[in-house]
Amino acid sequence: MPPRALRADARRNRDQIVAAAREVVAEEGPDASLNEIARRAGVGPGTLYRHFPTRQDLLVAVFRDRIETLCAAADDLAAARPPGEALTAWLDAVLVHALTDRGLATTTGDGGTAGGFDCVGMMRAAGERLLTAARRAGAVRADLEVDELFGLVTGIALAAGDPARAARLLSLTLDGVRGPAHRTDTRAD
Repeated sequence: MPPRALRADARRNRDQIVAAAREVVAEEGPDASLNEIARRAGVGPGTLYRHFPTRQDLLVAVFRDRIETLCAAADDLAAARPPGEALTAWLDAVLVHALTDRGLATTTGDGGTAGGFDCVGMMRAAGERLLTAARRAGAVRADLEVDELFGLVTGIALAAGDPARAARLLSLTLDGVRGPAHRTDTRAD
């Protein structure tokens, strides 16, 4: 049976919760107070939990459009650039989103499906398509796994602090992922 459409007031409450959650998560990260989110949305905690039974459900609602955009970008980059460049550009975009949207790493980490939206599966599938093409082209190490790439990008986003340092760390990391034949660094190994 398809889910029932929300009444106008319930839809408004849900939208207010998601908008407030975007603000609070941007300020405090993915462990932001759910009570603060409810307060800013102008609803009670019970209303928040009726719409989003778990923190993961709320984070997915906050980041769903961004995840869909990242996955679409993977396909666009694959069509427009050589495989190694497409993968690098996509990982740059994933890093920017992880730095901007501090909860994105949590949403795309362990957890699977929330609210019928499999953000983890979508991100893995998009990354895997780009990685497989880059492997076939010899642009990256043959033994590289997509979860390793996500771990590297997530670690960089959490450790870097500022975007310039994060971009530098990602560049250094990708030099290692490419292997000696494709490094951008001209120093000897």
